[in-house]
Amino acid sequence: MTSQPDSTSGEPRKLSVRRAPKYVPFMIAGAIVGIVVAAVMTLTLPPNDQYETSSVFGMFAVLMLAPGVGLGAVAALLLDRQGRRRAKTLVAQPLPDDESNSGAETA
Repeated sequence: MTSQPDSTSGEPRKLSVRRAPKYVPFMIAGAIVGIVVAAVMTLTLPPNDQYETSSVFGMFAVLMLAPGVGLGAVAALLLDRQGRRRAKTLVAQPLPDDESNSGAETA
């Protein structure tokens, strides 16, 4: 049996509210930046007769992808830390469970 928390008690609760970044979009953006860096490196280096340009780009893309993802994750971590510093503590008062608040929003 699972016990349900008693949400009908009229006691207010303190909640911490903050903005937190989503890590996956930051990591994807870092990967894209890594691929752009690989393209710039491929175009700025002198051409080599031994390797094709697409092969050089592929090698640089693989080498720059992981650091790009890592830098995106570090950026998200730094923004998350800033969000924790700016967190606000709010007091939440539960509404009584009757027909008087039937139009109230629920989470």
